[in-house]
Amino acid sequence: MTDSTQRPGRRGSALSKDRIVQAAISILDNEGAAGLTFRALAGRLKTGSGAIYWHVADKDELLAAATDHVIAKFEPQDVGRLSPQEAIRALALGVFDAIDSHPWVGAQLSGNPFQYAVLRILEGLGTQVVALGIPEKGRFNAATALLSFMLGLAAQYAVASHHFRDGSDRTTALRAVAAKWMELDPEQHPFIHQVAPLLPVHDDREQFMAGIDLILAGIDTSR
Repeated sequence: MTDSTQRPGRRGSALSKDRIVQAAISILDNEGAAGLTFRALAGRLKTGSGAIYWHVADKDELLAAATDHVIAKFEPQDVGRLSPQEAIRALALGVFDAIDSHPWVGAQLSGNPFQYAVLRILEGLGTQVVALGIPEKGRFNAATALLSFMLGLAAQYAVASHHFRDGSDRTTALRAVAAKWMELDPEQHPFIHQVAPLLPVHDDREQFMAGIDLILAGIDTSR
């Protein structure tokens, strides 16, 4: 949870938790989680590591705060003007764009499903599930089905960020994967042969939203 409250003894300091989180995000965007150390952060902020510890207990807390900051930034605004279905789609797109813009966020969301950033997403989904008129006993299942699909995207991006780390572009890498798929026995894997040509050219965003729409259709049927 993003919290700019300073710890005792640092009142009036120019260094705030928000500045620390912003600097951490910059390092994460450029170097990934492995590059985020308190030493690197202190160098970026031109301060000592001890000053940072006044605001952040450890790297896990810092990663959680950075992840929540990014997710909050991509939250849709004025959802009250949208239908519940439109609000869920807007929230889903916000999560997609957050992960797409900051690939390290995918690893953080999928690696710790109980952090506040995940609860922030679940709260947004649950509010709209209630607005859809889903009976109380089905609300948890409906909201977590949507959440699980989004965290699946997060995990997929976490893997992809490692897969493409050698500098290969997405299309080239997926063409290589598709070529491997086409080497499989077509009698044992007819569907794989059918979809392999689509792999290098499919649009991740469109496919993701198609999945959200399928879940929404199922939720609507459950009413």
